[in-house]
Amino acid sequence: MCLGAEMALLVGKHVNKIDKKGRVSVPKPFRANLKEQGGGVLYVYPSFNYPAIEACGEAFMRRLTESLYGKEMFSDEHEDLAAAILDSAHALPFDPEGRVVLPKDLIAHTGIGEEALFVGRGESMHIWEPGAHEAHRQKGVKQARARSATLPLLPASSKEGES
Repeated sequence: MCLGAEMALLVGKHVNKIDKKGRVSVPKPFRANLKEQGGGVLYVYPSFNYPAIEACGEAFMRRLTESLYGKEMFSDEHEDLAAAILDSAHALPFDPEGRVVLPKDLIAHTGIGEEALFVGRGESMHIWEPGAHEAHRQKGVKQARARSATLPLLPASSKEGES
């Protein structure tokens, strides 16, 4: 994955309350990143690996959609991935306060109640029920340690040294 050097990364965790109308404020640093992408919309769809919502801006959603074109058109893999991602996606507009309304089907998928946890994933984010994410995070750390996981760093891009 090639991350855009000019765009701030989505990192960290932020918990925000969901109001009685179902609105939740997208964390300010995440909104700023989405605004850099030129979007006033948050794209969301259910994770098919976890009880979480995948969320991203326009640029990442375009990359995701274009990646589907790399699959053989009308193949089972293309159709399955399109059904899992695009068929279930929602484009959520921001209100003037930076809030979105999470769709009921995605809230049911995650078990989110009164609070939503936004977790940065570089170019995208996840939205979790806070307790479910903590269990997932602990399991991931434990599994990484058990495998003695390593991460070879990619070479620094030529743009990183320029300022």
